[in-house]
Amino acid sequence: MNISAKITDERVADVRCDDDSLIVDLMDGRSISVPLAWYPRLAHATPVERAHWEIAGGGYGIHWPDVDEDLSTEGLLRGAPAADRQ
Repeated sequence: MNISAKITDERVADVRCDDDSLIVDLMDGRSISVPLAWYPRLAHATPVERAHWEIAGGGYGIHWPDVDEDLSTEGLLRGAPAADRQ
């Protein structure tokens, strides 16, 4: 039996937002699109603040310094909305 393993690279290549979605492109060519409403800090940020992001966590995370938001590709792939912050 021949089993070929798929090689994935879940590191962040690019990040963008439109009016309703956060879109994250991964190094392996996949794109993740999730509702911006899942991440209130980003949803309430200005387009300029959302456009100012940095790669974090060895390439597996995204940090928005202007709104103090951090997301991981693992969480995005799981479809995990932001945890409630008190």
